[in-house]
Amino acid sequence: MTHMILAICNNGFADEVMEVAKKAGARGGTILHGRGSVQKDALQFLSITIEPEKEVVIIIVGEEKNNIMQAIQTELGVGTKAHTICLSLPVDGVAGINIE
Repeated sequence: MTHMILAICNNGFADEVMEVAKKAGARGGTILHGRGSVQKDALQFLSITIEPEKEVVIIIVGEEKNNIMQAIQTELGVGTKAHTICLSLPVDGVAGINIE
């Protein structure tokens, strides 16, 4: 089955997320720049500063999904400066790339 991994990290960490993903089996990805919509009074929560500028790494993968997500969380997860969160969605079709 094909999956799309979305890894949302603090600004400046997308290249590191992609490096970790490649070591875990990803062949490439797309990096988008974004901005979080956190409320102004929530920028400091439980002694953690929430960075509003974000980067989103999109990776289309096959069965290596769990290995990639686990590697990203281990090295650059919520407890790190990258503060990366990951989610995956099933993809029922892909055109333009070969993931085999």
